[in-house]
Amino acid sequence: MSRKRPGLGKGLDALIPQGIEPSSEPDQTGWIEIEVDRIHPNPRQPRSTFDPKAITELAESINEHGVIQPLIISYTAKTDDYTLIAGERRLIAAKESGLRKVPAIIREVSDQGLVEIALIENIQRADLGPLEKAEAFRQLTEDFRLSHEAVATRVGKSRVTVTNTLRLLNLPQNVKDAISSGVISEGHARALLGLPTTQSQSAALQTIIKQQLSVRQTETLIRRYSGEQPTPKTQPGKSPQIKDIEEQLQSRLRTKVTVKPGKVGGNITIRYYSDEELSSLMDILLQ
Repeated sequence: MSRKRPGLGKGLDALIPQGIEPSSEPDQTGWIEIEVDRIHPNPRQPRSTFDPKAITELAESINEHGVIQPLIISYTAKTDDYTLIAGERRLIAAKESGLRKVPAIIREVSDQGLVEIALIENIQRADLGPLEKAEAFRQLTEDFRLSHEAVATRVGKSRVTVTNTLRLLNLPQNVKDAISSGVISEGHARALLGLPTTQSQSAALQTIIKQQLSVRQTETLIRRYSGEQPTPKTQPGKSPQIKDIEEQLQSRLRTKVTVKPGKVGGNITIRYYSDEELSSLMDILLQ
């Protein structure tokens, strides 16, 4: 029986033993000093870009204090070298600062583990962009055939978050470029997913950029494009209590909810704008 991989979904601290001094030879618990040229980047690293200014600042810190937290690496027998599992920023900065060796911990990790640990490391620091997270989730679901629920468990996120993040990959390239460059936020992008075609999504994107719409304004725009009548700002006859209930439901379900009380009982209307949103709502309601 294979041992359970340590730390996945619970933080990288579980992978790094505390209070252990570097050793000159690799073992099961201690650190080892490894030449930086023998450590190769994680081929499944979800991050595609690194902030040059942040790398330079980290290099300056390494020059003064050294590499405080060890890298996590995996031995590759075929090349007699090592594959980086976690700590790419530290490795790049160490090279920039001129270090020949860095402290590292050797772990046996599968290809799937390379994705999971790198993903967890970046998520914990909030370093990944929306599309980088989506691509990492895609690798886990498609390359390793994990369900959305299994991915959520491994990375410490909800299933709804995983599903909604993956949906960003369905957007047209110009929308993806706008997300990557920071022209629009993930909230804008998720609202655009409510439109049925890439043409309508691209057209709405131009309106968002031209009019500098907020996420809430974008959601209103999408509802208008979808043929839904806007909700009147004033709702005569609706009590503050009912309005408060609607707001709570909308916050929890992340979609438009209307509560219409009758003489006896009443109706609750929940809006969804795609099959994926319906699936997310089902997860929440049937949890």
